[in-house]
Amino acid sequence: MSENPDHLIDDRMIISLRGNRNQVVPEIPYGWLIEKELTQSGKIEETGIIFLTNRECGYHCLMCDLWKNTTDYTIAVGDIPRQIELALEHMPGVKHLKLYNSGSFFDKRAIPEEDYQKIALLLKGFKTVIVESHPRLINKKCLKFRDMLEPELQISMGLETVNPEILRKLNKQMSIEDFAVAVSFLSKQKIASRAFILLRPPWLNEEEGVFWAERSIDFAFNAGVECCTVIPVRAGNGAMDFLMKNGEFSPPDIHSLEIVLEYGIGLKKGRVFADTWDLGLFSKCEKCLDKRTNRLIKMNLTQIIIPHTECECNQQPATNTQQH
Repeated sequence: MSENPDHLIDDRMIISLRGNRNQVVPEIPYGWLIEKELTQSGKIEETGIIFLTNRECGYHCLMCDLWKNTTDYTIAVGDIPRQIELALEHMPGVKHLKLYNSGSFFDKRAIPEEDYQKIALLLKGFKTVIVESHPRLINKKCLKFRDMLEPELQISMGLETVNPEILRKLNKQMSIEDFAVAVSFLSKQKIASRAFILLRPPWLNEEEGVFWAERSIDFAFNAGVECCTVIPVRAGNGAMDFLMKNGEFSPPDIHSLEIVLEYGIGLKKGRVFADTWDLGLFSKCEKCLDKRTNRLIKMNLTQIIIPHTECECNQQPATNTQQH
C-alpha cells in the first residue's frame, strides 16, 4: 500500500470527487428501522434508529458517505421534530432510540437548538436516546439537551483510529487527545459515550488494519467509553474509490472483522459490536457468508465468543503486526 500519497487530502479534494446527492425532503427522515441490541442492562431489546434529514456535516471526513442524504442548507425550525414524530409512528413499543443525523447532533446548523425542547417532549417514555457528535462539538450544549430529556442520553463519537498519521489523513480535524477530552467531559457529567472504530482505513494492509483497530478499542475503553462499534471501511463515496484505484485502499476481509470483534469482546471492558451492514462487500466466499454474518450478529447480541465457522476459506489474517 502507498504510504506517501502525492495528492493533498483536504475538503476541496474530497468534495471534488463526489457524485450527486440523493433527493431528500426536509420534513421526512431519509430512513428508519428497528434492530435488536444488547443494552447496558444486559437485555436484548429493540432499538429504533431514525436517519434524520438535515444539513451536511461541516467536517468532510475522507471515508464518509453520509453526505449523500443531506441538504446544502440549514432546514427550518420544526422540521426535525416533524421527522421524529413521523418515524415514531412506525415504532410502537420501542424504548431505545438512536437519532442519527449524518453528522453532529450538536451542530447548530444541523439541529436547531430551538427544536431541543420539542424533541425532548417527543422522547418521553423512552429509556435511552443515543445521538452522534464530532468530539470537538462536545460541550455544555450537550448538558442543555440532556437536562430536557426524560430518557438517559448517550453520545456516539468517531474515534476512527489511534494511528496518528492515518487519523490526520482522514481529514477528521481532531486528535486522539480531543477524543479523550470529550469522553472525560461526558463521563464527569455521567453521560455514557460510544466510539466508532474503523477497520482498515486507507494506507494500511490487512494485518495493520487489525492491529490498529484493536489498539483503537484499547484506547477507547481506557478513555472511558462504554461501547465500541467496529466499522469495516468501504468504497462508494468518490474519494475512497479514487484511493482504491490508486492502490492506497482495499476493503478489509470479513475474517479481520471477526478477529477484531473477538478481541474486543474478550477484553470484557464494555460492549463491542461489529457493523454487519452489507457484509458481502468484505467476503470472498459465498459458501460461508451467511454463517459468518449470523455468527457476528449472535456475538453482538450475546457478547460471547462462539465457535468459528468451518470453511475452506479460513486463511485468516495474522494479528502480530508491527506499528505502521
